[in-house]
Amino acid sequence: MEHQNIPIDIQTTKLLDWLVDRRHCNLKWQNLVLQIREKISVAMQDMPENEEIRELLSGSYLHYFHCLKIVQILKETEASTKNIFGRYSSQRMKDWQEIVSLYVKENTYLAEVASLFVRNVTYEIPSLKKQIAKCQQLQQDLSRKEEEIQLGTAEMKERYYASCKQYGITGENVRQELLALVKELPSLLTQIGAAASVLAPAVHFYQACVQFVCESPTEQVVPMLRHIQEHGNSTVYEWRTGIRPDIIQRPKEEEMKEPTEEEQIDWGDFGVESPADSELSVSPGAQPHGINWAISMEPDTAEASGDAIDWGDMEDVAPVEIMLLETGTQVPAGVACGKDALTLLENPETRNQFVDELLELELFLSHRIVEMSEEADIVSVSQFQLAPPILQGQTKEKVVAMVAAVQDLIGQLTCMRMQHLFMILASPRSVSFPYLFGILDSMPHLFGSDLCP
Repeated sequence: MEHQNIPIDIQTTKLLDWLVDRRHCNLKWQNLVLQIREKISVAMQDMPENEEIRELLSGSYLHYFHCLKIVQILKETEASTKNIFGRYSSQRMKDWQEIVSLYVKENTYLAEVASLFVRNVTYEIPSLKKQIAKCQQLQQDLSRKEEEIQLGTAEMKERYYASCKQYGITGENVRQELLALVKELPSLLTQIGAAASVLAPAVHFYQACVQFVCESPTEQVVPMLRHIQEHGNSTVYEWRTGIRPDIIQRPKEEEMKEPTEEEQIDWGDFGVESPADSELSVSPGAQPHGINWAISMEPDTAEASGDAIDWGDMEDVAPVEIMLLETGTQVPAGVACGKDALTLLENPETRNQFVDELLELELFLSHRIVEMSEEADIVSVSQFQLAPPILQGQTKEKVVAMVAAVQDLIGQLTCMRMQHLFMILASPRSVSFPYLFGILDSMPHLFGSDLCP
């Protein structure tokens, strides 16, 4: 009997042929399998409620070993139908036992299982290997993308911190913090107006140079800058009239509120018929109560009876003259309202004029530095011999310091932070629309609540 246990090497693709050639299986095993499949289809129509059987039947293909498993389960579920001779009276058990016996007859189960085995080795396993390799490659690609996204996240965090630092906010609630900065804007502008006093030597130097070159013109240079140096960031009314207003009526500030659920648009219940709609429905045979669009040109009875308005004799009425008054003529003296109530640095027109004068002063001083850096020629020396002491006593170092002070003041007014604050001041609703504010609002939601320090 030992020779029966010696293993035999059989090529996988020739396993089924070997079983048929050695007469272990019938040559027409496929016809027998078709008969068994028909009996399995019939037996599956009557099965007990069992979780294991439900899992077995959920498979795509039932073979011999599945049938053996079902018989073992039926021995438990159909135990009450077993008689004293060890046989079962249950039709379910009889059907599945018959299926198992047909499989065993002529070793049909060996041929079917061998066919499944060859198909799995030849097709299914290589396909699964390709899918595994594909999934592994996809996993590597996703891991690489994850690393790239993490690097991009770190970069976005740095940009977020830089943006918050640029605006002087913590980033916890960008909208409210920016609106709070706008409320502090008047004090910042007051400080900038006070800082303009340090430019007095540069203005005197510019004025003296213009008077010397142009032979003492009567017009003063940079009038807005001079006014702010003397009176600070005053109102437009004081700049325009030269009189400090007694009453300042500033424009009403627009408050920006967060939308609530009550303020959302109620679109109603589409598809639900309301009582009013049911009243408008027309019953069969009834006349529809449509809208009468007929317009009668005849006089109404009420008008004919004397209740109508008596317009009198329009021909005898004298023409009325309409007087057009210019804006601001009705405002009492000493009262600043509208744009006149804004400060010079709050009003866009006067603020732009102030920046233009600073740029003008910077250009003059920069050009003067270039002239002082060049070698002095006879013409320039002879020309400045008659110049006033303020021009002759200036050195290049002093003029460079003047330029630095002017550039510092220009930078305070024209930096990105101040530009956005001025835009929000003009319309608080703009805090919701710029691209930068949208990014800042979304960053805490992207990176979590622990983003901001």
